[in-house]
Amino acid sequence: MTSQEAATADSVDHAELSPAAAQLRIATFRLARRLRTQRAVDSMSDGQFAVLAALFVHGPHTLGELADRERVSAPSMNRTVNCLQESGYITRTADETDGRKVVISLTDSGRGVVDETARRRDAWVEAALAELSAEEREAIARAAEIMERMAAR
Repeated sequence: MTSQEAATADSVDHAELSPAAAQLRIATFRLARRLRTQRAVDSMSDGQFAVLAALFVHGPHTLGELADRERVSAPSMNRTVNCLQESGYITRTADETDGRKVVISLTDSGRGVVDETARRRDAWVEAALAELSAEEREAIARAAEIMERMAAR
């Protein structure tokens, strides 16, 4: 952020931003909830899918690393991992360098769930975008860039 942007941000009346902030929060949560319904396995919880997605994007993790990444307790993550393992979506193997640690990895089936869920969610967004005007799609593209910056704060 440049010093001019910082000065502008500091001069904003926060009382004027409250309605916009609430509207953005509500719209974001409604959209996220709608996207979450587009999944490859209907019985899979959001927490379980988040673990599969983390392993897909970031590679194998220990239980503690997964718990930290998802901001849950180790016992809670252990229950999630047990369920995913029983369903055949992940494997546990001994760490090559430290036999006390267990490394959790995706199986081909787990990768398939992530791929299919992403495909379904992208298809839903594409269909929703197709119903908008070109100007609305441009506005959404600009808003997505801004939201990315907000999320990176």
